[in-house]
Order: sequence, then C-alpha cells, then structure tokens
Amino acid sequence: MAEEWSCQGCNQGMVLESPTVGVLGKMMRLGSHLSPSRTECYITSDMFYVEVHLDKAGQLVDVKVAHHGENPASCPELVQHLRDKNFDEFSKHLKGLVNLYKLPGDNKLKTKMYLALQSLELDLTKMMHMFRIAMNASTVETILHGGVGLLTARSGGHLVSLQCYVSPYDIFEEGSGMPLNFTDANIPRTLGVSVLVTVEGTSSVYKLPIAPLITGSHPVDNKGTPSFSSVTNSNCVDLPACFFLKMNHPMPFSLSFVQKMGNITGIPVFESAPTLSSLYELIIKSQLREEGCVSPGLDKSMRFYACLPGQQHCYYLNGDAPVQDGRSLQGALVHKIPFRHPAQVPTLLDIIRHQAAYNTLIGSCVKKTNIKEADTPALLQFEVCPLTDSSFSVSFQHPVNESLVCVVMEVIDSRQVACKLYKGLSDALICTDDFITKVVQRCMSIPVTMRAIRCKAETIQADTPALSLIAETVEIMVKRNLPPTSSPGYLGIGTGADGSNPIGLPGVSGGTTSTGSNSVVGVGGSGSFQGPITSFNINRTSQGGSSMDSVGHVGGQQQSMQQQPQLQSHSSDDFNKVTQNPILTSLLKITGSVGSSPPPQPHQTPPPTTSPASNTKNHPMLMNLLKDNPSQEFALYGGSPLDRQNSSGSPRTDSQGQSCSGTKGKKKRPRGSEKGLMGTSGGIGMKQQSQHRH
Repeated sequence: MAEEWSCQGCNQGMVLESPTVGVLGKMMRLGSHLSPSRTECYITSDMFYVEVHLDKAGQLVDVKVAHHGENPASCPELVQHLRDKNFDEFSKHLKGLVNLYKLPGDNKLKTKMYLALQSLELDLTKMMHMFRIAMNASTVETILHGGVGLLTARSGGHLVSLQCYVSPYDIFEEGSGMPLNFTDANIPRTLGVSVLVTVEGTSSVYKLPIAPLITGSHPVDNKGTPSFSSVTNSNCVDLPACFFLKMNHPMPFSLSFVQKMGNITGIPVFESAPTLSSLYELIIKSQLREEGCVSPGLDKSMRFYACLPGQQHCYYLNGDAPVQDGRSLQGALVHKIPFRHPAQVPTLLDIIRHQAAYNTLIGSCVKKTNIKEADTPALLQFEVCPLTDSSFSVSFQHPVNESLVCVVMEVIDSRQVACKLYKGLSDALICTDDFITKVVQRCMSIPVTMRAIRCKAETIQADTPALSLIAETVEIMVKRNLPPTSSPGYLGIGTGADGSNPIGLPGVSGGTTSTGSNSVVGVGGSGSFQGPITSFNINRTSQGGSSMDSVGHVGGQQQSMQQQPQLQSHSSDDFNKVTQNPILTSLLKITGSVGSSPPPQPHQTPPPTTSPASNTKNHPMLMNLLKDNPSQEFALYGGSPLDRQNSSGSPRTDSQGQSCSGTKGKKKRPRGSEKGLMGTSGGIGMKQQSQHRH
C-alpha cells in the first residue's frame, strides 16, 4: 500500500485513522512532497528535513534526518516506529525536531545555537566514556556515580538524555531480591531520575562554546575527569541562549539547593522568583503522582500507612515544623536548570542526586494504603520531622521501654546517609548506629529501616538485663574495694611504678588524656572516683574465645562476685583482686555511656554524642547480642567503583552478593510493600524475625 506511506495519500483524503507521513508532517505545520520516482517522501522545514525511503512495492526501506548544512543520517529509531506503525511515537520525534529550533533570531543564529548544542553533546559523550574506561563501571554504576550519568545519544527528535539516579527498588528484582542484569541496551530510560540536554533562548546573552572543549583523551585523575580548553572568542560566541538540563519530571528541590545550583552556573535557576511551598508537601504530591494519582490531594493530617511483614506503621510527616528562623523547610518544583559549560554538568548532577536521595527517603513513607487505626491495636506510630535541608529525625516509642527514642538521618550525598540513634540513659540497647546506617544505604526506605530496628531490638531484648547486671555488679565491687586517695595502693591501681597506666583507666595517670572532658564518668583528672560507674567502653579480648564462652565466663564471674562477703577494709591487695580479673578490667576501661544522650528537643538538631552501641561493639559478648552485621541480612545498594578501586572499606562496598528485595513497577517500584519484602530468597528483615521466633 504505497499510498499509506506517500504524501499523495493525504491529498486523496486519507483520514487520521489511517495516518500517513504527509499527514503527520502537516500536523506539525511542516512541508511535504514526493520525489519524481515516488519512492521518497520528504518532510521539510527551514532548519531540517526527514527522508522516508520506500521500495517500488511501497515497503519501507529507511528513514533519514538531515539538519541544516548536514548530510542526511539514518535514524533506526524512526525506521522501527514506522515499521511498527507507531505513528504516535513518530509524531513525537517530529515535534521534538520542531521544538529544537524554537529559538530566537534568524536561521544563521539558530544554526550557531545548534552547533553549540552539538559541541556540548560531543563533550558530554566523551566525559562518560572517559569515566567508564577509568573506573571499569557497569551501567548502574555509571548512572549512580558517573560525572554525567548514563548518556543516551540524541536520536531523531529525542534529545540527549542523562540518567543520573535510581533507587535500590528500581534495580532489584521483585520477589527474589536479586540485582537486575541491566545493560545500556535494556535499561528503561524512564527509570529513576534523568535529565534532557538542550539549548533554549533566554532574555540575557551568554558565551557558549560552538566547538568541543575537551582536549585529548587522557583524564587528569583516576576518576576519568577530562581536561577542558580555555573559553576564547575562537571557540565560543555570544548568544541569546544557554544550555538547559530539563528534568524528566518536575522535581522538588529545597530552596538552599536551588541557590547552590545558581551559584555554580552563575545563572539563576528561575528567571523570576518562584512560588515556594513546604518541601514535604511537594515531595508527597510528587510521590503520589508516581504511584498513579492523577490529581493527588493532600491529607490534612499528613498521615500515611505502610504494611510490612509482621508490622503495620503509621507515619506522620511534620513538614511544617520550624527549621530555622521559625519557618518550615521551603522548596520549589524545578523543571529545568540553566548552565553554559560542560564542566558544570557533573556538579549539577551531584546536587540533583543529593536531592533525589533525600526525596526518596521521605517519599518512602508516602503510600496510598488506608488502615483503620481503631481496628489495628498493634499499629506502630512514627513522626518524621525535618531538621535541615539534608537531615531529618524519625521519632518513635522505644521497642522495650515506654520512652521516646529518635533516629537522626543525615543525607550527606546520594552515596552516604549517616544515622544516629538517641535514647534515654536507662533505655535498653536497640542496635548500633552503624547497623542503621548500613540498612538505610541498602534500601533507602524509612519503613524498612524502622522494621529492621525493631526486629534487631527484639533479638537482644531477652539478653538486655544481663548487661545491666554486669554494670551493677562492677559498681558494687568498685565501691567495696576502692581504697582512699591517700592510700599508697590507689596509685598502684591506676599507674605502675614508672607512672604508666597498665589497665588503661583514663584520668589516673596524672597527665591529660586524649578524651579530655569526655573521660570516665566518676574517674576525674584529679585521680579520684566521684560517683558510681554508669558508662563503659568494652574492648575486645585478645584470646579469641567464642561469644558464648564469654557469656558463660561473665555469668560465672557474676555468681562469684555475688557470693563474696562484704569487705570492711579498703586495702590495695583486695582491690587488686578486682583489677586482676580480665573481664572486670575490660569493663573498667570506660570511655562512653551505657545510654546515649537523652532525645533531642523537638525540631532541634541533637548535639553530637557517643553512641552507646558503638562503645560496646568491640566486646565479644555484646557483639554476640547486637549481631552487628546487617550485610548478611540486607542487600547492597550499588557501591561506587571508586570505592572498590581504592579499597576504602566503605559500608556500600561490603557484601556485594547481597540484594534488597522490592516490588517492580513500570517506572518506579513501591517501597516497603508486603509483597516486595517477603521475597523467597532475601526478604528484608525476615532473617531476624525467623531467628526470634525460633
């Protein structure tokens, strides 16, 4: 049916139900005509034209695109669309070509702008290849860590695309939790966060390069960073335009991040003052749109529910909490980011990734799930509250005690999230800060992390009283056996004959200690015990005994200590009996606190403090209780190739073989769903749950 592909068909009254190339061209207000041989159909404009080649039987042979002053180049993507009779996609390509030249000025000026875009594309392509060669980076690693992400070349009317961020739930298989084998050819271009690279007219004039700026093919460092030639009048021209990174979807940015991007490029992100809103409201609306809500309405209560295996959560997102100057965290939707030099792209993408990581964590609490709280007595309540533009707190009831605890999460960048647990001095241990940090970096989900914290607390709940008994017993022994400061024996405990400190008691050697004011509670620099021991930092023993042996040994020591008669004398010989015991000696090496600092005041950044869990992680018995090894239970979320190259031991590079389960969607998979978490071979947190039940 030659008329289906010819312009003659439209002149004979072809209707849109059977569209033709000529009809599609006229819909875009483009010219069209047939060649004398009737085997070529042309769609033309002042700046480009499209050739559709047919054979004598009317079958499609090729589709070529030619820009002003260039030779026609075959476009396989357009060929495939016409062969599949996918006229909608073919029309989108034509529309993209038309929009590419919606620029101010005459054809000569538009040609210069097109040359500038072409030069930028060549530089960006070279930057990606230099990174991949230097780092031997895979497709996902290139997206997460590459200076320009994963670049997809311009094809027909589709602009150059830079894919720069994907969440763990985007890259792991549903159910099994195994990493998806993504390559450049099969990874969906709509997955995660990506930007399009284009040039557009502006009210101001900027100097843009019209020739590639990268000199040579050798990077200046081990990351594949290129060397750029200087901007001169010979390789740049002044144009009423600049380059833009256009978001694939409008993305919420905090006001401070918007200002950072403007400072990098020297060009304001918004030509006029943007409409500011609560950043959390913008993130919630954006997340609901991704989950399929056409016109997402905000629930005034800002409460969202998550159903996980064995747990049901309710999250209150307190986005109106004052952050600074009594104002809440403000943000704006960003559609495009202007810039004028290829060297600015990596820094801009890092800011986009940083904001995307923050949005991913907050968005993980936003679900369309509805739960009747009256029918759910075991519903766990959480409050998420912003602290800064890159940190927030999650407050909840202690899993063991009836008190409030708080986890502060600081999104350092898209690759690092630092977490710290704050609880009362008398609260039972839950888990270490390092455990929480590793879980968050592997799943980037608040509900999954909160579930893991609770499961970890349940595994050590039964053993927690033993820790309190140890501390109480040591305190009693010290009180009963401590000689007065005037006794010669006191000096013999803390220091040797030469003034050394054989058992490592801080503050008793007479000199200043490295811990300074943070030394032992009750062991001051004056050399006197001023109160009961309430904190300790337990060091690992060197014998290499098993954790169970250590537990049994401690139990035996406790029993023997309880059977000792009360001593009436404070002689140095009696006290030395305590110090000669290796278990008690290790308990006396005090540098931290059993319980960490009390929870911070609402809406205030908690002061830095020593984590109680981290102070005990070197002791074999407590390590057995804490089991501080989430890498065995949680999947790795894409470590940086540079981390592996430098062997830095980053938490993101541990346990490469593990995976994080999740549910797979068309564009972005939901986080923390019951289906996604109950994978058959790697469900998040299932290992802890099964251990507790058995």
